[in-house]
Amino acid sequence: MSEVKIEKGGKLLLPSKVLKLIGEQTLRLSSCSSHHLLLESAVNADKVLMAGLVGEVGIVDLLSFFNMFRKSGLLQFTLSGGSKELYFQNGEIVYATSTFPEEEIGEILYSLGKFDREILQGARQFANGEIPLGKILADQGVISSQDLWAATKNQVETITYNLFAFHEGSYVYTNVKPDEDKIVSLSMTTQNLIMEGLRRVDERAVYIQKVKSLDAMPIATGAVPNDLDSISQRMVALVQSGVSDVSELLRRSGSGEFDALRLLSQLVERGVVKMEEAPSVAVEGVLGEVVKIFNGVLVAMHSVVSAKNPRFREEISRFLRDLPQPFSYVFRQTALKEDGSIDGGRILANLDGLEEGDKLRLLSESLSELVYMECIAARRELGATDSADLIKRVQEVSQRVRNLIGNRDE
Repeated sequence: MSEVKIEKGGKLLLPSKVLKLIGEQTLRLSSCSSHHLLLESAVNADKVLMAGLVGEVGIVDLLSFFNMFRKSGLLQFTLSGGSKELYFQNGEIVYATSTFPEEEIGEILYSLGKFDREILQGARQFANGEIPLGKILADQGVISSQDLWAATKNQVETITYNLFAFHEGSYVYTNVKPDEDKIVSLSMTTQNLIMEGLRRVDERAVYIQKVKSLDAMPIATGAVPNDLDSISQRMVALVQSGVSDVSELLRRSGSGEFDALRLLSQLVERGVVKMEEAPSVAVEGVLGEVVKIFNGVLVAMHSVVSAKNPRFREEISRFLRDLPQPFSYVFRQTALKEDGSIDGGRILANLDGLEEGDKLRLLSESLSELVYMECIAARRELGATDSADLIKRVQEVSQRVRNLIGNRDE
């Protein structure tokens, strides 16, 4: 957390990220002691009833408290990489929202195998914030109203389940009530969601160990037991057809990521499927050249700065998760390699479905944001003088990319 100093005369200087969040508005003093200060918006009628840090109070304890005492209102989480909102009604979770890209309704429907990436990208072009993406897809006949209803329930459950992987962050509880038309009737109580969420966190780690990674390639061994259920048989057929990687297999199975991951791990354990490491994918053309140019400076930056700060790569990988959209979407499931470079193949897979011009623009903007952040870290760790050569190289890289894109547009 950022430290804030109260200067003489009671002047309080807030960090820029806080100012960006609350804007220019009148605040009211809601609560204070020798250990804390709670300021609320004087314009907003919603009252802050509880606030604190995740970790000091665990996710399980929080949700159990709200359920046990039949609380109603909005519980907001600010976490590494995004934020989540859970709406409670008499202690039960009835609705949830999230800024994490993989928990957006379009991504949920895509992960359930309802349509291809191209269709999703096309529908997003019509979304302007006023008409929900799910309604656009239903109106276009891409999905049925039943598909949307089931996906919305899945979305709320997924947002909740994924909470249990976080051990740091902050939360605030206000007396906001959800819109009646958004309330979702879940099949599980909050206590059951808690138990299921904890189970999934533990078991998912075991499943991932068996399948190696979401980028790994599933290969059919030829052994097909005659006691497989219909869903497992479908998964084996997909593997036999040559599905590209685990992520695509899970999506096309239509069972949801967790359940499909469990089935795949069982097939691996029984020798029906074996896993092979995914080969490195070379990014060709102008896109490949952009990745190559940026990776050159990323490797150089990592080599110099990590000698001063061994946790540099970990810090930058965490920064990738904290980026706002659309950058967080570009770097989804991406971390720096051991040498500090970025996996161009994974990034291009995230951009799949966009027009080539949009891919190039978003790729260069995202990588520019990454090296800019590394420049700030380099200056902090090395000082202005020792980091000057590295920053100069970054400026040269940026110019090379601009020239490359400019020549392509001519």
